Amino acid sequence: MDNSILIIAGIVGLAVGFVIAKFMEKGKASKTIAAAKKDADSILKEAKIEGESLKKDKIFQAKEKFLELKAEHEKVIINKNKKIGEAEKRTRDKESQVSGELAKNKKINSQLENKLKDVEHKSDFLEKKQSELEKLHKNQVQQLEVISGLSAEEAKSQLLASLKETAKSDAMSYIQSTIEEAKLTAQQEAKKIVINSIQRIGTEEAVENCVSVFNLESDDVKGRIIGREGRNIRAIEAATGVEIIVDDTPEAIILSCFDSVRREVARLSLHKLVTDGRIHPARIEEVVRKTEKQIEQEIVEIGKRTVIDLGIHGLHPELIKAVGRMKYRSSYGQNLLQHSREVAKLCGVMAAELGLNPKLAKRAGLLHDIGKVPNTEAEVETPHAILGMQWAEKFGEKPDVCNAIGAHHDEIEMKTLISPIVQVCDAISGARPGARRQVLDSYIQRLKDLEEIAFGFSGVQKAYAIQAGRELRVIVESEKVNDDKAAELSFEISQKIQTDMTYPGQVKVTVIRETRAVNVAK
Repeated sequence: MDNSILIIAGIVGLAVGFVIAKFMEKGKASKTIAAAKKDADSILKEAKIEGESLKKDKIFQAKEKFLELKAEHEKVIINKNKKIGEAEKRTRDKESQVSGELAKNKKINSQLENKLKDVEHKSDFLEKKQSELEKLHKNQVQQLEVISGLSAEEAKSQLLASLKETAKSDAMSYIQSTIEEAKLTAQQEAKKIVINSIQRIGTEEAVENCVSVFNLESDDVKGRIIGREGRNIRAIEAATGVEIIVDDTPEAIILSCFDSVRREVARLSLHKLVTDGRIHPARIEEVVRKTEKQIEQEIVEIGKRTVIDLGIHGLHPELIKAVGRMKYRSSYGQNLLQHSREVAKLCGVMAAELGLNPKLAKRAGLLHDIGKVPNTEAEVETPHAILGMQWAEKFGEKPDVCNAIGAHHDEIEMKTLISPIVQVCDAISGARPGARRQVLDSYIQRLKDLEEIAFGFSGVQKAYAIQAGRELRVIVESEKVNDDKAAELSFEISQKIQTDMTYPGQVKVTVIRETRAVNVAK
């Protein structure tokens, strides 16, 4: 501060000197010097006063800043002390809680020790009582043997013999009443079984495998279809390869052919001819050619829709066409396309559960019966699994898919995990009740065999195969089978089924035991 004042004073002095010099040059030096001294003194005085005020202000500001920092520091210290106090309080609470738990545990331990001592004491007491009871029992048995003149084994055999006679007579009366009841309900139950069987087997499905029915608006159209001297019907049969049966069935004619594609071509061609009204040999051949092209396009569209629905990509156009042709093929009464779609979905689910590639499994499942839609008669001689594998290889399918197709009927060795999955899913789809007509008889026989296995064990009163043969429900007699024996019986029956029968999937064995008190008032 003093230095700045001195600098200012120096500058003022220089200015004053310069002014004095000027005045001296002009002849007014004395007055100017006196005035300059006076001004310089006043300037110095003012500068000292201003410097002192600035110094006081700065000192005051510094004190205020110090007090402010001191207050903030004290506040921080107070907060830290508060947090430390809270932590100490929580620690004291935890210590008191832990000490309480320890005291509780000590109390529980002491109670347990007391209870263990009581149990040991009671166990010793029971052992003593047991030994005393055994001695008393022996004494009583000896006394009874002396009184009756029979040994314990002889008395037991006599008692069993009397019980057997009583049980035999009761069983005969029960069997007689059961037979009478069965005679009353047998006819009704037989009708139910027949009706259920008919409902299970789709009659329309069986008819569609060999014939199609073409409905007409009136019987007058039959004559136009036959034509003069039968030339129209002969032209239709020659163009389509389908036998047309015109009989006295009202407003309908029957199309018969083993090839469902040719049968569908004939049906659509007849529909177009009847709708158009122009029916003659030249028109028939033209319509049949157009219909064949339409069916080929429809087959391709069906194949494309199928692979899109299943999420399969990159399939060769020829394989897509073969998939579409499956719609017009059947195997043992089961539509081949529906069967292949079902197998593909089952393969995808099973592969996902096993951690394999579900898309690859779906692909193999869809194509597994591709060999059942042959293009030439020569190819039909080859087993369809091998033929399908050859087609898949020809059209660039992966080795895993080709092996699964060829091995699903064990014609070749399985080399990948997808192959057994396809084989199992094919069996599941074909083994469903009513899915294939050939399987129905063996399916019913399998249910009967299941029930017969259960009846082969003693104590079994009733046995029912339910859930399409997936569960065997066994009802036992409570007098002959206790709870422990029921569990053992369930295991034995399941083992018997596993060793003696062949079946897809699993069979659940449920043994039911209930206690009944029955008396007859006479």
